[in-house]
Amino acid sequence: MKKNKKPESSFQLLKQLCEIHAPSGHEEPVKEFLLNYIKREKKHWFSQPEIIEGKEFQDCLILKFGKPRTAIFAHMDTVGFSVRYFNQLVSIGSPNAEAGTKLVGHDPLGPIECELEYDKEDHAFYKFGRSIERGTTLTYKIDFRETKDFIQTPYLDNRLGIYNALKVAETLKDGVIVFSCWEEHGGGSVGYLSEYIYKKWNVRQALISDITWVSDGVEHGKGVAISLRDRNIPRRSFVNQIIAIAEKNKIHYQLEVEGSGSSDGGELQRGPLSIDWCFVGAPEHGAHTPHEKVHKKDIEAMIDIYKVLMTKL
Repeated sequence: MKKNKKPESSFQLLKQLCEIHAPSGHEEPVKEFLLNYIKREKKHWFSQPEIIEGKEFQDCLILKFGKPRTAIFAHMDTVGFSVRYFNQLVSIGSPNAEAGTKLVGHDPLGPIECELEYDKEDHAFYKFGRSIERGTTLTYKIDFRETKDFIQTPYLDNRLGIYNALKVAETLKDGVIVFSCWEEHGGGSVGYLSEYIYKKWNVRQALISDITWVSDGVEHGKGVAISLRDRNIPRRSFVNQIIAIAEKNKIHYQLEVEGSGSSDGGELQRGPLSIDWCFVGAPEHGAHTPHEKVHKKDIEAMIDIYKVLMTKL
């Protein structure tokens, strides 16, 4: 008797995104994946986007649909490590991994799978059978785990934010999706990206499609987090519009109040343009570790609220 074939997970695209090696400064592989995916899949979308990219946008990518009023910002990079001298490692962003974590990369001598080590002063090193060329980037080895209720894998931050943007793109009539760089390591691309969409189409509203934290006030399975503040504080009247739309459309959400953490929204707030912004994203446990974990209901709520907000805002 033939065995029934196991159905393919609806999160296969998310798994593929998580597997791409692209820490801050090395976002080109994500951009190339997105270009190939969009060119292949856009014929199934409600409307056809204008694809905007080129040298003036470095490794960033913009999709413009119809007559946009609101932008979605999703950063493409992850945390990781740069190989220094001998077997020393320097952090990219703020990785948080225990000794023994598997790290992967590639240098001119071939593929790399090594182990993370620390000395008594918590300096990071790699353990490998040979020297790795200086400047090589290393990221967590992907271990994508799916259960009935949860997805757990490295780099849900922010491949889940990208996944959300791509799911919204399927039905989007009017809007801009901006895939940015360097968010985990200080930012730098949002300034010129926001200036372009502001001057080109007068886009003055932005949603930050990123992943936040499970905390003492934000829980798994209770809905998407709408952030009232982190280190930065968005304009409350704009956030109130988002909350009202979530309420009217019966979307499960949680209000987040934090005193630390930042996102592409911070760059928008510090910039010279009058663009309103709000961080709206699923909460995860184990941020920046190899074991980031998000509840599927919160992923569903994140996609639902973005689809409504891009229509109603």
